[in-house]
Amino acid sequence: MRDYRRNRTGCHGRWARLQQPPVWRIMSPPAVRRQQGIMNGHPAALPPDRLLTPCDPASFWFETTAELADTDIIIGQPRALEAIQLGLKVAQKGFNVFVLGPPGSGKLTAARELAERIAATQPPPSDWCYVNNFANPAQPKALRLPAGWGRHLAHDMEVVVEDLVSALPAAFEGEEYRSRAEKIEQQAREREAEAVNRLRAEALRSRIALIETPTGFAFAPMQRDQDEIISPDQFQNLSDQERQAIETTVADLQQQLQKILRQFPAWRKEARGKLKALNREIAEFTVSHQFADLKARYASLPGVIEYLNLAQADIIEHTESFLPKAEGVISLFEGPQKAPAQRYRINLVVDHSELTAAPVVQEDLPTHGNLIGRIEHQAHMGALVTDFTMIRPGALHKANGGYLLLDARKLLSQPFAWETLKRALHAGEIRIEALERSLSLISTTSLEPEPIPLDLKVILFGERMLYFLLDIYDPEFPEFFKIAADFEEVLPRDADSIELYARMVATLARREKLRPLHREAVARIVEHASRRTGDSEKLSAHLRSLADLMREADFYAGSDGRNLITAADVEHAISRRIYRSDRLRNRVQEAIRRGLIFVDTEGAVAGQINGLSVFQLNDFAFGQPSRITATTRPGSGRILDIEKETELGGALHSKGVLILGNFLASRYSGAQGFSVAASLVFEQSYGGVDGDSASLAELCAVLSSIAEVPIRQSLAITGSVDQHGRVQPIGGVNEKIEGFFDVCAARGLTGDHGVIIPAANVVHLMLRRDVVQAAAEGKFHVYAVSQVDEALELLTGIPVGRRDETGVFPEGSLNRKVEERLKDFAAVLRSLQKSGEETGGEKH
Repeated sequence: MRDYRRNRTGCHGRWARLQQPPVWRIMSPPAVRRQQGIMNGHPAALPPDRLLTPCDPASFWFETTAELADTDIIIGQPRALEAIQLGLKVAQKGFNVFVLGPPGSGKLTAARELAERIAATQPPPSDWCYVNNFANPAQPKALRLPAGWGRHLAHDMEVVVEDLVSALPAAFEGEEYRSRAEKIEQQAREREAEAVNRLRAEALRSRIALIETPTGFAFAPMQRDQDEIISPDQFQNLSDQERQAIETTVADLQQQLQKILRQFPAWRKEARGKLKALNREIAEFTVSHQFADLKARYASLPGVIEYLNLAQADIIEHTESFLPKAEGVISLFEGPQKAPAQRYRINLVVDHSELTAAPVVQEDLPTHGNLIGRIEHQAHMGALVTDFTMIRPGALHKANGGYLLLDARKLLSQPFAWETLKRALHAGEIRIEALERSLSLISTTSLEPEPIPLDLKVILFGERMLYFLLDIYDPEFPEFFKIAADFEEVLPRDADSIELYARMVATLARREKLRPLHREAVARIVEHASRRTGDSEKLSAHLRSLADLMREADFYAGSDGRNLITAADVEHAISRRIYRSDRLRNRVQEAIRRGLIFVDTEGAVAGQINGLSVFQLNDFAFGQPSRITATTRPGSGRILDIEKETELGGALHSKGVLILGNFLASRYSGAQGFSVAASLVFEQSYGGVDGDSASLAELCAVLSSIAEVPIRQSLAITGSVDQHGRVQPIGGVNEKIEGFFDVCAARGLTGDHGVIIPAANVVHLMLRRDVVQAAAEGKFHVYAVSQVDEALELLTGIPVGRRDETGVFPEGSLNRKVEERLKDFAAVLRSLQKSGEETGGEKH
């Protein structure tokens, strides 16, 4: 094994130091053969230029982003943008849009920008007001006006009512009104007095006096020759005949008096009617004069004219509310005292006077009340009272006639908000109703405002999982959201895309008021965007992380007093972001260095291999080598997955173990049968293990254990394997390579260290520059394999071997060693079985 390491190390030529762009030394013939993929019969290490695809700043024609024109922030999303445009332009019902994609992908920005562009071509929608329903105040009326007219109507109505507050009292205090009112009252008094005087004259002819007392009227007899009233004693001295005649006359006069007095209420009512008619005449004249100009101004709006007519009639009917009231005690059982203007106020719930286009509204807290509006209440003497002036609009009112953007997660997290939105869209109207009332939790009487017609486009944005869950579990969802705009997470990395990406960076810098970026800084951002995707042929479309990186780089540039953001500032921002997040990675690396976590990077051990895992912490991922061990013994062909048995292994990991078991059985069973039992475990793994990216490593460990052939511990391996031994790609390849590199670098690179990866993952390589530099200097190697046999030869240093025409593996090959060991296992099993049968026979 020692000779093998020396030979393998000697195969590598020396590379020049990595530059930007990379410049390599001329390769020696062995290096040329290595780049072609073969060296000494097995795969060669990848050349450094395959480990990183840098962005050449010289490929940019500009010096700084200040020279670049603005472009759309959202690039490379033609499918999603087309879907959004279709949904916003189709007028039919139900073509609302659900924009789906990961957070920070720019889906909200794109949806808002497209909505604003389309809205800019549309006129502002109508204003909406709520006014008093004079016939039924519990059901306020909705009033529709052209955009901007609502504010004018509210102001004009307020002015008219204020004028009437002073004009009406002035009219009723005028000389004309007083004289006419006094005349009516005087005529009423004279009429009553004339009737009484006629009766008095008739009574005098009968020598009977009509006397007015504090309690009413009374009749008294008079002396014959004098105008004096007979005293009671004198009346008693009269003869019976005289007394009876007087009493008869008085009784007749009393009947006449009663008849006259019964006419007084009717006469007074008639007088009050005349006075009321006079009041109405004065009020009509005053109010009509005030409303004449108002009606002329809104003559083109029949709905407004109808309301003004009703308001005018109601003011005339309730003129007394505008007149000064006599001082007195106010009943505690009356409602709160309100000015006359309150009854005739215009509640402008939607005002588009400042808009020049259709509204685009984003509601950040889409609760039930914030969507459809609410009715506020005022406390009065321990009770809650309300009226039409306390109606408040919701997001649907504000966006009506335009576009409403809602976060799907926030909408679904608010009680009944999702059902409220669907109900409004289905009915095509906004009906303001308290949640507790709609749920029948209370039965008190409240306002029932007239519904407002709804005509808008709703744009929901959220993660893909929310979209698919709604589509599965809510049968009404496809009815209301017929358009799905799915945002890509990555963009292709080609010359055109990089040019467009640079313009997007320039536009974003100007929007965020950041310093211009030097072209080298743009090149470093492009490389970082490619690294984020884990693919050298792709660019990240995650706008939030891009903007955050640029903001941080701008801060560092400002701290150093530069007017430009340089590549060093970008690199500093990247490194500091990693530093802030890699506490756990440092703890793991420290534990490996101190020997607390066993990871061998030297020597060779049978049945032991270095696997690679990836840990994801928020936006930061890092790789960690894991020691995988396998033990084998005679058995029935079962591979024991210890992770699964201890319930630490996930379904995907268990699937990988089963696949490698079938590969072993297929290749080595033959006539002898697959007479082996194996066990696999991730050593020092105290958490869950999932994924099949370790199946290649586990297969190699099992074969090493069976053949008793040691595996180089200076290598780590990752990859998935199928039942035919083909190596399949895995995720997190960059982090896995760097995780093992960091362990080896901390112990000292010897030139033997390296990582084996699937050949399909080569296009994903965007390694750190220190890893690439080590590869260029021959201190670290990355091998790409497409078959398990290639990996085995790298790990063991001996040929795997293929069956010849007779079906026999070559002498000294790994497969020959495995097969021979399996035959030994089979023999042991037969021996044990025979011994058991003999023992069983004796007992029997």
